[in-house]
Amino acid sequence: MTKPDAIVIGAGIIGAPIAYELAKKGWRVTVVDKNNEAGTGSTGRSCAIVRFYYSTYQSVAFAYEGAFFWLDWKNYLQSADADNLAEYVQCGSVLLKTKGHDHDRVLEHFRQAQVKHEDWDLPMLAEKFSTCAHESFWPPSRPGEVHWKEGASGQIDGAVYTPEGGYVNDPTLATRNVMVAAQAEGVDFVNGREVVDIRRNAERVNGVTLDDGRSLEAPVVVNAAGPHSFLINRLAGVQEEMNIHTKALRHEVHFVPSPHQVDFENKGYQVSDADNGIYFRPGPGNFILVGSEDPECDPPEWIDDPDHFDQEITDGQWTAYVSRLARRVRGLSIPDEKTGFAALYDVSDDWIPIYDRADLQGYYMAIGTSGNQFKVGPLVGYTMAELIDRCENGHNHDSEPVVVTGPYTKLPLNMGHYSRRRPINPNSSFSVRG
Repeated sequence: MTKPDAIVIGAGIIGAPIAYELAKKGWRVTVVDKNNEAGTGSTGRSCAIVRFYYSTYQSVAFAYEGAFFWLDWKNYLQSADADNLAEYVQCGSVLLKTKGHDHDRVLEHFRQAQVKHEDWDLPMLAEKFSTCAHESFWPPSRPGEVHWKEGASGQIDGAVYTPEGGYVNDPTLATRNVMVAAQAEGVDFVNGREVVDIRRNAERVNGVTLDDGRSLEAPVVVNAAGPHSFLINRLAGVQEEMNIHTKALRHEVHFVPSPHQVDFENKGYQVSDADNGIYFRPGPGNFILVGSEDPECDPPEWIDDPDHFDQEITDGQWTAYVSRLARRVRGLSIPDEKTGFAALYDVSDDWIPIYDRADLQGYYMAIGTSGNQFKVGPLVGYTMAELIDRCENGHNHDSEPVVVTGPYTKLPLNMGHYSRRRPINPNSSFSVRG
């Protein structure tokens, strides 16, 4: 193609929508990804959960707006790839009221953002979610620890239900849908090539160099490289001016057969159980997908080289996650065969993403997505395209943060909340349900 106006690094559920939305604004865009196909990096191993409970209002508003892109998926794609679309499974989302989550704050955020929700007491929880045990095991622990042996102490307080929550059934296909829509707008995808240098002069970025020796010129470069984002920022030389940084975290997800005669695949919910330090959701074949919410008993495993890490599940994590799931789901048996996978999250210092520009003119970042930003990928594309377009036309985002009006909810979305210069947000949960 002719010299692009922008280069996006990363063809996942963040990078592809950014390219798509920029192209709809008339920009010429090239996307570069080291994987051979779009959506096959960390995106392809996302649990693709769509939920709205967050510890900050702006994150709640952002997540709620993001859900409507999935509910309006075909129209969002403008009919591109219409015969092979990913499906949004609107199973509903349940946030258990436990000591490990400030559900009162969440309810206040829900009311402020007008998120549809129901406040369930224990009798209602029993009626709506009969396989959910009500015992409290706070704080989360691992089998063999002293607190684990002490067992339950009291009960949880109920749950908050959001009917519009759910999950996307195939995250790679969803990303491919966006890629096809972007290609229809003229976006060029360069797959199987690694960015080895960010080309710049004293003040401005001017392109990238690929591992095959090619140089691509553009006045705008967008870092949407997922768990590799910190490496791209090193190439660009922008880390010193940032107060918030990113790094890669290894996480495991496990698959467990639903209890006998329980149709969890079709009648189950996406659930956050901070009392046990886990999240879970329905999966194909009547399995339950379970992962950790990063309680203190699950030590983090930071990865220095995102190209080399153990992708196999481990006995210790399997036993911990699945045993805690069995405490919450009545009738669940722990199978002998261990099934699941390990992948990487792109985590910021306070687990809130960075959607921002850099001091280096023309360089932008959509990073620190923590494994939990799949739900808002299309919205990130929409808001980042607005931010980039305004900044390149003279707006000073650092002194006057860009505020984008959500196209569906009409909520004001303050992009300053995701600034690279923000202080670490003390209201963050410092955890993920990814």
